[in-house]
This record gives sequence, C-alpha cells and structure tokens, in this order.
Amino acid sequence: MKIGVARETAAGERRVALSPEAVERLIQGGHEVAVQAGAGGGARWTDDDYRSAGATVVTGFAELAQASEAVVGVQRPPDEELEALRGKVLIAFLQPLSDPAGIEALEQAGVIAFALEAVPRISRAQAMDALSSQSTVGGYKAVLLAAERLPRFFPMLITAAGTVPPARVLVLGAGVAGLQAIATARRLGAVVSAFDTRPVVKEQVQSLGATFLELELAGEETAGGYAVELTEEQHRREQELVARHVGESDVVITTALVPGRAAPRLVTAAMVASMRPGSVIVDLAAEAGGNCELTEPGEEVERDGVTILGLTNLPSTMPVHASQLLSRNVSALVAHLAEGSGLLIDLDDEITAGACVTPGAVSAPASTVREVAASTGP
Repeated sequence: MKIGVARETAAGERRVALSPEAVERLIQGGHEVAVQAGAGGGARWTDDDYRSAGATVVTGFAELAQASEAVVGVQRPPDEELEALRGKVLIAFLQPLSDPAGIEALEQAGVIAFALEAVPRISRAQAMDALSSQSTVGGYKAVLLAAERLPRFFPMLITAAGTVPPARVLVLGAGVAGLQAIATARRLGAVVSAFDTRPVVKEQVQSLGATFLELELAGEETAGGYAVELTEEQHRREQELVARHVGESDVVITTALVPGRAAPRLVTAAMVASMRPGSVIVDLAAEAGGNCELTEPGEEVERDGVTILGLTNLPSTMPVHASQLLSRNVSALVAHLAEGSGLLIDLDDEITAGACVTPGAVSAPASTVREVAASTGP
C-alpha cells in the first residue's frame, strides 16, 4: 500500500503521524511511504532521516496525495487541500463530535476519513488507541508544568535548615491522563489524592500510591471507559464534596471530559479563592471549555493568587515521544485497513465502521480502494 505522511499546518502542532522508525517498519512490511518535506521537523526529524528509513520525500501536499492511497496526519488538513484527497483514505484526529461541519466537508470532498479518536475502545483495537497514548503524554506534562509554576518543593526535604513538607496534589478524574498525572506527581515526591465518580478506578489510584477520595458519589462508565455525564443534582453534590479538598491542595490537575460535550465544571471561582496564594491549577479539559470556571482555553492566567493553566494540545509540547506513541497507533490502524497491495474498507468490521466518519464516501470512485458490502455505519 502507498502511504503518505502529511506535514502539519495547524498552529503550534509539532507532532508527526509517523516517525522514521515507524516508516522503516511499514516499508519492511511491504508498503511504500512518501513523506511531505518538513513533516518531521517539529519533532526534530529531518527529511534525510526519512530517506534513510526508505521513504520518498515530496514537496507539496497535492504531490503527496497523488502518490498515496492513504494519507496520515495528526490534524485535519485545511479545506483547500481536501480536493486532492478525493477517493483517498485520510487518517488523523478529526474531531467528529465537535466539528460536524469539518466532517461534512470531508464527505463532500469524497474523502474516506478515519478519525483516530473514533476508534472503538475494545480489546483488539488497543494498539490503535491514540486518545490513550496522547493522554499519557498530557498527564505527564501537566505535572511538570505544575511543578515548574509552584513556588514550593514537590517532595518533602529534611535539611539542616529545617524540614520542608511535601506538596499536596489533587487529581480530578482518574482516566489515562489522570493516572499518569498521579504516577508522575508521586515520582516527584508529592502527597497525591484523586477523585473520580467511577468506583472501578479506586484500585488503580491506590496502586500508584495515591489516596482515593471516598465521596459517596458513585457514577457509571461507558463501554469505552469514559465517565457517564452526571445529573444536575449529582454534579452539584460533586462540587460540594470536592470543594474542601481543592482548598487544601497546592496543585489541582483536572482531567474530566465527556466526549462530544462541554467539560463539566468541577472547580468553581469560590474554590479557587479558597486555595493558598501560589497554588496551581492545570486544566487538561481546557480545549472543551475547562473543568475550572476561571480557565481561559489556551492561556495561563492568575486569579486570586492562583495560577491557572488552560494550555491546549500538551502532547505537542513533547513531540518526540508523543509522535513515537502516535506512530504506533497509526501504524496499527493502517495494518488493519491494509490487504495485500491495497486497502480493504469493510464497514461490517467494528473497528473500521467505528473509525470511519465519512461512510458515504466509501462508494466514491477510487482505484485503490475495494469496498466490502456493508449495512452498518459509524
């Protein structure tokens, strides 16, 4: 199969969909890979690195699309480049729940689009779970940002000048990002506690050496492992129960997201005011509006002496390892869609149907794609 690796054009995006190492493995597996010039620059990989891996380097996006059956990227290509992808497969983060107009544009352009965030969270698709791999990066980086902003030590120190108590870190949401944040904060020596509405994560939190807050507010989770959105009354109780713990913490890291919805408000302005001056909040849900009432998406602000980081796309700030992890997810999805020298788009397959966000484009003319009779969609 002929695979093209696009250069990212979104502001601040430094990741690349396939690393040179991943490209080399794909080529060894019998595929051909073309890379748009400069695609790996943000992650410090040169065009020569890709040439050494066996890839062909091309200049423009149109040239890349023409040489490829499937184009892989991190973010959705600009609208002006979609026509070049007509009848082609596109694999990237496409925000199908928050950007329906973008998905409609892809379908109108005849692009057979697979959204990485729409891959079903089932056992046989674990290697394709890009949301989890990138959340791992985000959870780790969130703690480093908090430690850098906090005007106190994270670990307890016993010195000739006296004893310094450890920082107290509260993690709200114990999904993949939250668990990585817990583990990282513990490695730095902080005293960590965590809250999640799903009792099932209690043992995972405790296994990392953190305290699980027993707030008598049991919630459910979806088949994909996400927390089910709480009722208005449950959400009110949640805020009341969390408030005291927020006020006692030096660092609060929030990670609660509900796919396709605005992020739930967990930390109110009153809670922020109750924190000690110099405390830090890192809001990993900023891109969905934020878990903190005072978060400004994409910004770092100070309110009542508390630093609130609403930075978005944290994985892009660690592009090397973020890209390496993402490469494995993308490669696994490509392998799932590959058959012999071409592509097999089987919409009766749970993974293919779940990830394909433009099923109407599957029947578009394409010499490189073989459609399998299907009656199901995403």
